[in-house]
Amino acid sequence: MSRIPVLCALAISAALLLPSAAAAATKSQFYVSLGDSYAAGYQATGVGTGKNTRNGFAYQVPGLAAKRGYKLKLVNFGCGGATSTSILTGKVAADAKCKGPGAPAYTGTQVGAAEKFLKANRGKVGLMTVSIGGNDVTACARAANAVDCVATAIPKLEKNLAVLLKRLRAAAGPKVRIVGITYPDVILGAWVGENPNQDLAKLSVAAFQSLMNPALKKGYEKVGGRFVDVTKATGAYTPLEQTTTTAEYGTIPVAVAEACRLSFYCNFRDIHATTEGYRIIADMVAKTLPRRG
Repeated sequence: MSRIPVLCALAISAALLLPSAAAAATKSQFYVSLGDSYAAGYQATGVGTGKNTRNGFAYQVPGLAAKRGYKLKLVNFGCGGATSTSILTGKVAADAKCKGPGAPAYTGTQVGAAEKFLKANRGKVGLMTVSIGGNDVTACARAANAVDCVATAIPKLEKNLAVLLKRLRAAAGPKVRIVGITYPDVILGAWVGENPNQDLAKLSVAAFQSLMNPALKKGYEKVGGRFVDVTKATGAYTPLEQTTTTAEYGTIPVAVAEACRLSFYCNFRDIHATTEGYRIIADMVAKTLPRRG
């Protein structure tokens, strides 16, 4: 008997198996997001005004992850204004305006709703992100000593974060990728604009680099998670002696120019990111996923 028909049959069988393998590689998984207004995608539209949008980093992650071979469906529990305390104990209404577009109509605490979802979907969650801690220290921008204020807030943040991440890890299981984010140092924008405060801008860098980010990094890594240093990626640590010339503010530090470009702080004194600012965060999150295919 000729071996040609047999070889052809094997080749056909192998070809038929390829789509199944490809389909398995791109199996749809849930992407669970928790956190504050950064998770909810808030953007300013003017001084003291704004809304939650689909420009937030959590909404941009699935598209960027798709380029790495993942098919993710966002389930966003984020709620604007959340602190490391309220994410554990704060009651959220089903139709709360703090939620991002398309959010689940859950009631109760963010962590409780997320735990319930994670347990019900064991093996179906491919990624989880947490954006929390910013609102724990936001008021420090108005304190007499901003760095001391942040330092005072850190122990409580660390304690709450440990409780939050322990609960999420237990609900999700040991294999789900947890990625924690920090924030752009938007307070660098205090260098320019209305009532400029260059001393505050300088102190904000130290607060992120020496206090906030090390605490967050330690918390996420303790549960086997990843931490992405958004502050560094958005140029906050560029020496302030390095300057650039802008049409609006003249010659200013490069780090300040980046804060103005990537947030609404310089124009509106609003701490939230522009669409490009959120994209940088989303890209950092997506790049923690091992490339498939």
